Amino acid sequence: MGHPSVERRRVLAAAVLGRTGAVPGADPGDEEPLRAVVGEVLDVSPHLITIETPGGVQERLVIAPWATAWNGSDTTPGDLSVGSMVLMRTLRDGRVVERIWADTTRITGTILSITGKKDLTVELDCGPHRGHRSVVIPYRASGRLQVRHPQFEPGYLFDAIGIRRDGASLALLPATSQPPYPARSVPPPPPAYAGTLSRIAGTATWSDTFDEEERGAAYPMLERTDTGCPKTGVSCAGLPYLAVGSLLQVRNVCSNRSANVPVVACGCMAGRFCDRCVECDTSPRGRIAELSPSSYVELGGELIKGCFNAQIGLG
Repeated sequence: MGHPSVERRRVLAAAVLGRTGAVPGADPGDEEPLRAVVGEVLDVSPHLITIETPGGVQERLVIAPWATAWNGSDTTPGDLSVGSMVLMRTLRDGRVVERIWADTTRITGTILSITGKKDLTVELDCGPHRGHRSVVIPYRASGRLQVRHPQFEPGYLFDAIGIRRDGASLALLPATSQPPYPARSVPPPPPAYAGTLSRIAGTATWSDTFDEEERGAAYPMLERTDTGCPKTGVSCAGLPYLAVGSLLQVRNVCSNRSANVPVVACGCMAGRFCDRCVECDTSPRGRIAELSPSSYVELGGELIKGCFNAQIGLG
């Protein structure tokens, strides 16, 4: 007999723990909801964009006059290339585009090796669920990345944002200031932690390893028997153990937007970053949720900023 679905497990957990059956999605009390729309660009002009979604549906959306785009650098939406894979933040039930990210990727892991002289190639261990990835750091971006990653050597953590181009991942922007310790030496959580989840503050980040239109989160403190992951259960944020299918209520402190997001993956790599987010204030240390790009954007996050200050509770 296979494992229950994430939705079924969430309902069972709510029944066992005596919680009401909250549903995934944005808090209805928020201001006008944001919707993330994903697809491949079929046609684009300064005022309209036509995409094909991963499900094969064509959508035509209006580009707002104030809309901006990023494809490795800031650009105008009308200059995006046909064939680009875009994630768009939209208003008015997904019909008006205000922000576009094209071919954007994030590469998070432990450095295994670094080769090259000008353009550098970095091999990363991204955890048992995500395997190894190779990323190229173009010479023009190497100074900026290494200033924020002073321990640029095997065994230390790496986190960068960039673009996918010609089958390669190019790292262009540091997503964080590198933690000063090796990946295997994560600081322990606060000793006063009581083991329950009321409201915990920390950093929310995003990863591109989710399915293209998925709404969900990877969480560091999952039961090992639940995930089959020997590296889960590590965090300096003082998080309780949860199971796949739990529903997190995630609040972006910067935008004051909230949503119930299902835990769909193991966040064992995110749990090794005991860093802070400084987007609208300085967060407590520790990554408390790693969101899919769509969930992150719908909570008001900016992909190239890499994090927002967050609070989580049980949905």
